[in-house]
Amino acid sequence: MKYDVFGMCNPLYDIQAEVSDPVLLSTGYDKGGMSLIGEDQQKELISAIYEHIVNAESGGSGANTMIGISMLGGSTCFTGKLGSDEHGKLYADKLNEKGVVLCAPHGEGTTGICVVLITPDAERTLCTFLGISRELSPDDVDIDALIASKYLYVTGYLWDTESQMAAVIRAMSAATHHGVKVALSLSDPFCVHRHRDAFLNIATEYVDLLIGNHEEMQALTNTTNPEDAISATVALCDMAAITIGARGSILRDGDSIVTVPAFRVEPTDTTGAGDMYAAGLLYGITHGLTLEKTGRLAGYVAAQVVSKLGPRLEFIDFDAVANIFGES
Repeated sequence: MKYDVFGMCNPLYDIQAEVSDPVLLSTGYDKGGMSLIGEDQQKELISAIYEHIVNAESGGSGANTMIGISMLGGSTCFTGKLGSDEHGKLYADKLNEKGVVLCAPHGEGTTGICVVLITPDAERTLCTFLGISRELSPDDVDIDALIASKYLYVTGYLWDTESQMAAVIRAMSAATHHGVKVALSLSDPFCVHRHRDAFLNIATEYVDLLIGNHEEMQALTNTTNPEDAISATVALCDMAAITIGARGSILRDGDSIVTVPAFRVEPTDTTGAGDMYAAGLLYGITHGLTLEKTGRLAGYVAAQVVSKLGPRLEFIDFDAVANIFGES
């Protein structure tokens, strides 16, 4: 296979700001959530928090995961819709620098921007202007690259427009037809509450691996705890993984269930933790690691992201990875 994972998501240029709780309250956005905003709202928000900006880089959930897999030693390809503007060019250049093959078509429009508001408790609040990423269409999917991959990875953020949904269904159908496994990240409780029926339908029809935190998975399965939620996924797909914050995660492969404790770190910023968890998960699955080792790898790299500012790691400590596997 040419790629371990073919990722699809909204390519967004991330702007991160460290703000106090009163400043966050003044913006009117719900703490810890994800809000879709318009271009005028985005400009107003950036103006209000401009002095608090600490970082800006190419991002978006799916791209973060593809970069994480690449850092671990895997091969990845990413698709989404970029604008023919300065942010679109910066985005493409930065992703290529990270070792991710970009199959993202450019169009006449504005590249999406995600404003990430980080409060002192390390919680992140996302305010997302999707821009031209909303116009991703079935014709934008590189089927040749997709069928040369072991896994297709799709995020729940792609259910915002009919065009995006059609692109996802085309990709999932092609993947299933050509024997490529399909992974779906539920992405955010916001996405699950808006699109629960659609997620349930595609999970049963296309998905091999379902990924989410306990809130997302419980909302999808109409359960009240992670243990019941992981059991309920048996009716939906072959594999599932649920993260439970400081409690760690639960993974299921068929009838086998593994609980992995969390790695303890001092939290700084939770942005990108779920993305990096998915990276470790997909790397482990595509490289023949056991379910337990896969869960430990995913938990470790996610914890390292939480311990620093920003959605990505600068490097992977492979000696530490070997130690968590109990290897020299």
